[in-house]
Amino acid sequence: MNKLAIFTYEWKHFTRSPFKIVALLLFVAAGVYALHNGASLYHNQVSEIEKIQENAEESIKESVALYDNGEKGPKDRPWVDLTTPFWAIWSTPVHHFKSPSPTLVYNIGQAEQYGFYKRITPYSSPYDADMAEEIANPERLQAGTLDFSFVAMYLMPLLLLVWLHNIKGAEGDRGFLPLIYTQTGAQSGWLLARVGFYAVLLLSTVLVLMSYGALLTNVYAQAFARFWQIFFSVSGYLLLWLLIFGSILYLGDRSIGNTLKMVGAWLLLTFIIPSTVHQWVSTQHPANLMTDFIDAQRAEREKLYDQPDSVFQANLDDLFPEII
Repeated sequence: MNKLAIFTYEWKHFTRSPFKIVALLLFVAAGVYALHNGASLYHNQVSEIEKIQENAEESIKESVALYDNGEKGPKDRPWVDLTTPFWAIWSTPVHHFKSPSPTLVYNIGQAEQYGFYKRITPYSSPYDADMAEEIANPERLQAGTLDFSFVAMYLMPLLLLVWLHNIKGAEGDRGFLPLIYTQTGAQSGWLLARVGFYAVLLLSTVLVLMSYGALLTNVYAQAFARFWQIFFSVSGYLLLWLLIFGSILYLGDRSIGNTLKMVGAWLLLTFIIPSTVHQWVSTQHPANLMTDFIDAQRAEREKLYDQPDSVFQANLDDLFPEII
């Protein structure tokens, strides 16, 4: 029996299995929902950045018009004097933006947890609270939004498990394996063809989903190379699971045993090992260290602000004697 005949047989088997078809439909639905979540966040951030830039330009135009007319500032704020450097700088809003990438449609991560813009003022500092970033993905993402990377990392191997769990095992339970090997000539070729069918089907599904997501944020025009990088990364991840599940199927010959081993491998690689590593990292490097550091910096800075100029000058003379 050639590989094309095995592919044809597996296609018929797939179309006659409502359980496998429903699993595919649920995976596609989750993927489409995740892609729309990423696209929505991307468009919201782009729109917000454009709005901030427009407001900043309008504010600058108003300040310039007041200065050209010989006015020190708005009439409703008599304390503002645009002729002084401080108020001139303060009235010229400057923002730093973390412009979202179109590939945000595939991976939201912590993009919705942290700010993506900041107004720079004379009092701004890298230690400001809105500049803090922590490596605390499980805690942050558990309240986050479903994105495509979650679908690929967790649901894709689960879908593959649903599709592959009864391959060879069902024939082994019924005692058909010797007859199948007689007709196909080798176990490895027959098993590889059947597993390969679902690999091609799943990879095609992922490619279609990613192509649909690319249309939502115009990835083709702005990040075409990144599209293929992400696709090949997902393909490599899929290959890893194919090797794991394929090895389990090759070594086993009972459905229940193969299914339990595949479920155990999925739990081990997607939950147990990542949770263990994260727990160890959290113990060695607590996520709240950055927040504590920022609070301490802010408290010390406020103490400096409260000191008279003479103390500032004395400290500067000690730190930089060459300026005396």
